[in-house]
Amino acid sequence: MAAGVLHDVSLGYQLLWNAQRQLAGVELTLAARPGCTLNAGHLLTTLSELWGPQAPTFYLRSPSPQLLVNLLDLTPPALTQIEVQADLLNDPAIAQRVQRAQQRGLQLVWRGESEQPLMPAFAASFGHGVVNLSTDDALMALRVSRQLHASSKQPGLHAASPVRAGQIYDGVASRALAEHCLDEQAAAALLGWPVDDVLYSHRQARVQPSQLTIRRLIKAIEVEASMDDLERLLGDEPLLAYHFLRYTNSAGLGLRHEIDALRQGLLVLGLSRTRTWLLEQLAHATQDLNLQPVRQSMVLRASLMAELLDAGESEALKRELYLCGLLSQIDVLLGEPMTSALRAIHLPSRVKEALLSQSGPYWPYLDLAMGVEAPFLETTRERCSHHGFDPEDVNLALLRTLAALK
Repeated sequence: MAAGVLHDVSLGYQLLWNAQRQLAGVELTLAARPGCTLNAGHLLTTLSELWGPQAPTFYLRSPSPQLLVNLLDLTPPALTQIEVQADLLNDPAIAQRVQRAQQRGLQLVWRGESEQPLMPAFAASFGHGVVNLSTDDALMALRVSRQLHASSKQPGLHAASPVRAGQIYDGVASRALAEHCLDEQAAAALLGWPVDDVLYSHRQARVQPSQLTIRRLIKAIEVEASMDDLERLLGDEPLLAYHFLRYTNSAGLGLRHEIDALRQGLLVLGLSRTRTWLLEQLAHATQDLNLQPVRQSMVLRASLMAELLDAGESEALKRELYLCGLLSQIDVLLGEPMTSALRAIHLPSRVKEALLSQSGPYWPYLDLAMGVEAPFLETTRERCSHHGFDPEDVNLALLRTLAALK
C-alpha cells in the first residue's frame, strides 16, 4: 500500500445523518501539510485500498484549489464523491474540470450558501448539494415548521420552506430545525448534529440509555454470544456503560473487587445477573432517535483512540483508551460536572487523569481524537506536533476507523 503519502496530508472529518438518524456518510476534509507536496494519485490509491465495499459513503473536500483540480482529474468514479465550493466555479480551470469529471461519471456535490443559487450552466454536473442555511432561511424554516405543527390544513406552507428535498444541510444548530429538514422536508442528510440542543431538550429529565441497545444486549446473552460481542455491544452505548460500571461497584452488590473495565464487570457479575440488570433498565430506557448520532459520535471517538495505540500494545491498554474516549463526554450526557460524574465509578488512574485534569499518558490520544472531529486542519496539525504523533500514523488510524463505520 502506498501509505507514505499519508505523511504529507492533514485530515479532518464530519459525519452525515439521515432521517433515520443513522450514519449517511463521512465528509473528509484534506489538504497538504505545510512544506509538503501531496501526490493526489498516490493518495487516492491509498484510500481505495483502505475503503472496502462495506465502508460508508465518503465525500472529499479540500480548501486547496490545486488539490481539488487533481481530485477532479484523478478520482475513480466508484471511489468517492467530490465536493466543489460554489465560489470556485468562477475559476475557468475548475469549471472545465467539473464538466470533464461529470462526463466520466464522477459524482460531484455542490457546496454553498442557501441564498447562493447554483448557476444553470452547472446544474447537470451536480447530483445534490451541501447547503449552509443563512440565518434568515433558518428562521423562515423554523417558522414554517411551527405553522405546520399548529395546523395541517394551511396549503402551501410545506413548499414555502427554504429547505429543499434531497439536499444535505450543514450547520443546523437546533433540534427543531433538524427535524424540519429531515422529517418534514425530506432533506438527504445533515452534516453534523445539533448535540447541544438535543441534550438541552432533555434538561427536565435525564438522558437515558438506548432501549434498542439494551434489547440487543439481552438478545446476545440469550443466544450465548461471545464475550467480545457482549463487550462491544455494551461499549456502543456510553450511558449504559457508565451505569453498568456504577452498578458493579455499588455497595449493595457486595462484589469483592473494584470493577474498572466493562469486560471485567461482565465476567465478575456473570451473564445471568447482567441480563437481570438489563431487564430492569428497560423500564427507563429511551427510544429517542435524536440521541443516536450523539452516542455514535462518542463511540467513534473511543474507537479512534484505541486505533491510535501502537500495534503490539496489549488489549487491556486498548480497552482503557476506548473507555477513556467513551466516557469523555459523560458529564454532558448526565448534565453534571465531570468530577461529580466520575466520583460514582472506579476508573484506571490514567483514564481519570485524562478526563479530570487533561494530563497523563492518555490525554494526548483524547486531545488528538477531539481535534480531528472538525474540518479545521490546523488543529489536527498543531495537536500532532504538540503531542509528538506521526501524521502518517494518525491518518492511517483515522481512515481505518472511519472505514469500519456502519
